[in-house]
Amino acid sequence: MSELETERSEQVVHLTLNRPGSLNALTPALRDRLIDLLAQASADPDVRAVVLTGTGRGFCAGAELRGGAGGDRITGDVARMLRRGAQRLIAAVLDCEKPVIAAVNGTAAGLGAHLALACDLVLAAESARFIEVFVRRGLVPDAGGAYLLPRLLGPQRAKELMFFGDALPAADAERLGLVNRVVPDAELEKTARAWAARLAAGPTRSLALTKHLVNTSLDADRATAFAAEAWAQELNMTTEDAQEGLRAFTERATPEFRGR
Repeated sequence: MSELETERSEQVVHLTLNRPGSLNALTPALRDRLIDLLAQASADPDVRAVVLTGTGRGFCAGAELRGGAGGDRITGDVARMLRRGAQRLIAAVLDCEKPVIAAVNGTAAGLGAHLALACDLVLAAESARFIEVFVRRGLVPDAGGAYLLPRLLGPQRAKELMFFGDALPAADAERLGLVNRVVPDAELEKTARAWAARLAAGPTRSLALTKHLVNTSLDADRATAFAAEAWAQELNMTTEDAQEGLRAFTERATPEFRGR
């Protein structure tokens, strides 16, 4: 059985981490495979949404630390490993040109929490929880955590989670705005599929440009953000879906977007 199960249905790619015995902790090979599949989904015009989830009690417990490479390290090794590994994975989610839904079925810790929070929409089962586990191990948060959390929560809340490392239940994550929706465990897959189907029926290029505008706006001044918005709309108006949307509006019809 594969450690990363893939399913393609109705222009949606479903990626399921399948190492339940380790709460779906990511080995380097599994992480790299996930990066490759996200890149493929991003480039494939017949893919219009991605769902990421896990099996068992965990969504993803972070990086697999057991059995790691030993030996002597020199200065720069850790930074290089992060750039090529965890940071590259988070970037693959943020840069994916298709909307990515995290269906968080259980524990999301460390890299696993940041993997979920990098997604465009986050659904969580009632039993899910998010843990900034780094402080428990005497580590600095990595995998983009100090970039993502302050933008989602503000600096004080982000520091509270990172300084204490307490488990954050799904309901509290929703209250803080980290999660879009909390659903009963038995309804998580159904809800994720329904949301993905709606996204897959939408104007895919418009969604890609919208994602880019939102993600980059937090690092831009107003003039830069406004200029990016104007050019995004200029580019979007060349798409078939934009023309279809305008046609449907003038004819008072329901648009049929093709993702082109």
